Amino acid sequence: MSYMRFNFRSQTLGYYVDVSIVYPTDEYSYYQQDACANPLSIEGKRPRVYKPGMKFQTVYLIHGGGDDDTLTYRYTNAERYAQKNNVMLVTPCIPNSFGIDTRYGVKYQKFLSEELPVVIQTLFASSPKREDNFIVGYAMGGNIALGTAIMHPNLYRACVDISGGIGMTLSTETLIEELRGSHFRTNFPIYNSSFGSADSIIDSPYNIEAIARKNIQNGVEVCDFHIICGSDEFIRYRVEKDVQILKELGYPVNYICPEGYTHDFELWDKYIRLALDELLPLKR
Repeated sequence: MSYMRFNFRSQTLGYYVDVSIVYPTDEYSYYQQDACANPLSIEGKRPRVYKPGMKFQTVYLIHGGGDDDTLTYRYTNAERYAQKNNVMLVTPCIPNSFGIDTRYGVKYQKFLSEELPVVIQTLFASSPKREDNFIVGYAMGGNIALGTAIMHPNLYRACVDISGGIGMTLSTETLIEELRGSHFRTNFPIYNSSFGSADSIIDSPYNIEAIARKNIQNGVEVCDFHIICGSDEFIRYRVEKDVQILKELGYPVNYICPEGYTHDFELWDKYIRLALDELLPLKR
């Protein structure tokens, strides 16, 4: 594999941002070889050859709250799973952002949906085709993946939300209750600072239930959703509300609730692997 940490000045965020990028390079050769003569060939397969202009299918893999872009690769085997499935991974560093254009002025959603794809598809070998782009996230990143895929259905072929239990939700009522309550105000005040007043949510871009409904009413081509939550996760009820609403609206949604798992990297590593191995329609 090839792992790099790309740093550039984001016009949208107003500061230099780190992005982890993974390429599945191990089975590529710079010239055509005979499989039998290549010691790195797998099961006698002829190695892939680098070609000018080649493009990779790309998975935007969004990290959890409190994490950074490197933790995803230090705590999971995502790099190895990408190699196996011949796919490129992109993980921007957006800690505690909830993936929204915050009330305090930093536009994380604009960065994710407008600026980042243009930069990645221009400077790297990432396919611009919708059918070749996917978004996956765990924990906070799961909700970012969910919300971004609903707000921008033109960007992704499929979305995988793993343990998404904080931030954007299709249950607008739940988000309003959280913002009115004392838990986040006391323990995690950036939550209220980011979303703003509970009274403003209905008319905000983060009433994603209304956006999801409008997509269906307007006949918009929406992506496939895979939502995963461990049976013992404390956010299970919130996740299952998202599943319920998506199904009621008529979205293609697959819900997986593995027994005995809680909110940690044991679950996230396993289901990042499943996403790349089976859930996403990758060409591999």
